[in-house]
Amino acid sequence: MESGDQRMVLTVTAIALADFPVEQFLAHWWVFPVSILFSMIALSSGVSGALFFSPFFMLVVGLSPSQAIGAGLMTEVFGMGNGLLNYVRQRVVDYATAKWLLVGAVPTVVAGAFAAHYVPTTLLTILFGVGLLGLGGFLVLYDPPEKCVPGEREGKYLKAKNSGRGETTIETTDGETYTYDTCWRVPGVAMAGAGGFVTGLISAGLPEVTTTQLIVRCRLPPRVAIATSVFVLAIAAVAGAAVHALAATPVWYVVAWSIPGVLIGGTVGTRVGKHVPSEIMEPALGVVFTLVGMIVLGSELATF
Repeated sequence: MESGDQRMVLTVTAIALADFPVEQFLAHWWVFPVSILFSMIALSSGVSGALFFSPFFMLVVGLSPSQAIGAGLMTEVFGMGNGLLNYVRQRVVDYATAKWLLVGAVPTVVAGAFAAHYVPTTLLTILFGVGLLGLGGFLVLYDPPEKCVPGEREGKYLKAKNSGRGETTIETTDGETYTYDTCWRVPGVAMAGAGGFVTGLISAGLPEVTTTQLIVRCRLPPRVAIATSVFVLAIAAVAGAAVHALAATPVWYVVAWSIPGVLIGGTVGTRVGKHVPSEIMEPALGVVFTLVGMIVLGSELATF
């Protein structure tokens, strides 16, 4: 019986290898070093890695928009593991806030991922370009999360809503204690819902929007806000990547290079990030993403 099971496993493995596009895989070896570089930059700057990978997969590798977005999300799921594990070990995630953000993010990221496979290719490319322009502008106009002042833009209405809901205390493993007023959940759920849909549709947007808003409108300390956003993104990205994988055949000959690349780049990037000034890096990346968005829109609109 055991030998029969072994033969079955060997047969399935042989079929899988026969279906794997070996020539295409070997021809895309250069995705590996590029993935290491992108992962290092993303983790050094705190920007979503999918912002790099999806345009790269579309414009350079030549994947269709839906394939590029799915491959970008799948790559990001593996790339964020290192940072997420560090945040969990440091006990710096606000799980009570994360729970509510997931209520908004997970259903909408699934909806966005499904929409990416049913929206016409031309429209999806245009939406992708517009999304890059919006996210690029966001990075240029908003201060990096580390420079934001908790509660600086909550206004009178939100200040009243954010008051009287108790306190949240986060005690980290390195001895830091953060105590702040528990935020009114409704705006956070709405923002996470919007960011989740955009992430499912174009593979980026949730952490860029959520992190800053948690600080400037919900009074979370920057370190806690960043960790909480990464935790939410990790779970939401898994849901989005699963939908993309089920809705279409994953581009294995590409992600087989990008996934090990981000695992290596992520290890280096977490160390490099300590020495990179975010007030310079994020606006610079915002300009880059704006230019890429213009290229995507220009190349698509030129065909009309």
